[in-house]
Amino acid sequence: MSFTLPDLPYAHDALAAAGMSKETMEYHHDLHHNAYVDNGNKLIAGTKWEGKSVEDIITGTYDAASVAQNGIFNNASQHWNHSQFWEMMGPDSGAMPSELAAAINDSFGSVDEFKSQFSAAGAGQFGSGWCWLVKGKDGGLKVTKTENGVNPLCFGQTALLGCDVWEHSYYIDFRNKRPVYLSNFLDKLVNWENVAARLSAS
Repeated sequence: MSFTLPDLPYAHDALAAAGMSKETMEYHHDLHHNAYVDNGNKLIAGTKWEGKSVEDIITGTYDAASVAQNGIFNNASQHWNHSQFWEMMGPDSGAMPSELAAAINDSFGSVDEFKSQFSAAGAGQFGSGWCWLVKGKDGGLKVTKTENGVNPLCFGQTALLGCDVWEHSYYIDFRNKRPVYLSNFLDKLVNWENVAARLSAS
């Protein structure tokens, strides 16, 4: 199965009022994400991974002992990460569904504490990477962070929410203020209905 760049689920300027500009979306989706798709397709061509699902490629090429992952993994994982990221955001973040809020309260004590831990994970990720809200193998929710393109699939976890903390995700709009970007993401950009649906389906 070849990689395909997914269309955004909203217009390029749909998130501008919430803090993610049209320029950022054009660079991030149309250039950065598309590069992972193009490079990934070139790298898997003629290999045993050609025709496999992106999830199988990620779990099959991840090397737990290596920070510097191989090219196939890096491009496949970043393609998957970004495909989730676009869906996890929306032009109207809306209220958090009650079932999601209850699960977060059970795991973190409060929604505010979850947001604090999520922001701290993203701000504390040295260099490029992601921060996540995941459902673990034990069924509990927790906040994690990963370097570069590594994602929850590598650890048998379900990704409920992820935030890209590579500089290309925020530098146009927030410059070097990653903590402000993270707070804005949680308060204005997250599609909580999407997060709740992921939890229900897990």
